[in-house]
Amino acid sequence: MMIRSSRNTHVISSTRSIAALLLLCAVFLPGCASKQPASNKIQVIASIEPLAWFVERIGGDRVAVSVMVPSGGNPHTYEPTPRQMADVSNAALFVKAGSGVEFELDWMQRLVDLNKKMAVCNASEGVTLLPMSAETHEHEESAEEHHDHGNFDPHFWLAPANARLIAANVERSLEAVDPAGKEYYAANAAALDKELQALDGEIRKQLSGVKSRRFLVFHPAWGYFAHEYGLEQIAAEEEGKTLTPRQMEAVIGQARSAGIRVVFLAPQFSSAQAEAIAADIGGQTVTVDPLARDYAKNLRKAAAAFAKSLQ
Repeated sequence: MMIRSSRNTHVISSTRSIAALLLLCAVFLPGCASKQPASNKIQVIASIEPLAWFVERIGGDRVAVSVMVPSGGNPHTYEPTPRQMADVSNAALFVKAGSGVEFELDWMQRLVDLNKKMAVCNASEGVTLLPMSAETHEHEESAEEHHDHGNFDPHFWLAPANARLIAANVERSLEAVDPAGKEYYAANAAALDKELQALDGEIRKQLSGVKSRRFLVFHPAWGYFAHEYGLEQIAAEEEGKTLTPRQMEAVIGQARSAGIRVVFLAPQFSSAQAEAIAADIGGQTVTVDPLARDYAKNLRKAAAAFAKSLQ
């Protein structure tokens, strides 16, 4: 990923500040950074909320799960707190998306260096990553301003077929760090797999009779969902960047020509431009969260919102 030099300087500065805080903690509060958790549970950290849900469902009462990018946090800009860095030093397992999520590109190596004994689960292992949608609006930006995900959409978890792969990867990783719980993890994973298959069937039925197949999102997070169910995502922006007036006009024109009256937005990003687009097309904005923790509940909610807009 290419990042502005000022952002690199800021990240390096932040990392040094965190390291200094942890050092002070260790000096003035003995055992603060290295103290083991009181719980006997396996300490697991997930990079984003949806991955924590999979760990909780499969790990059950054998694991304690925390999240690096909290609810409402933006994975494109989030930086861990000193407390989170200290938690990493005690973790047995880190579950990462591994698909180009910007937080991981900036911080993963630093987290691994902090705890070299920590196992890492790549949740996207086995997933076929999709290229960023051709419908994503082109941005007028220089090469140094471009955030490179390798031209792949990182939001792979938003399709139930990929969710089944996530569950299998999490199960395998938990069994590796906690062999005594192998049968327990396997039973939980099998139950979850059935639930995810049922969820997929439910969504397919819900979307089977919609009249239109195109929907407009402000941030391009729902490409895998669209691909899975034969829909077409039109995305206004990329990586949370502000649209220029010319780009706004192009998006509005595209929405009008497609008869679109709903602009879907994510709570992690500013809603101002999405609301402006909605007002111009005589429509409305609807929030769908790509990072909600309760995966199944959230996908049902999003599917219902998409289905309603496509009628």
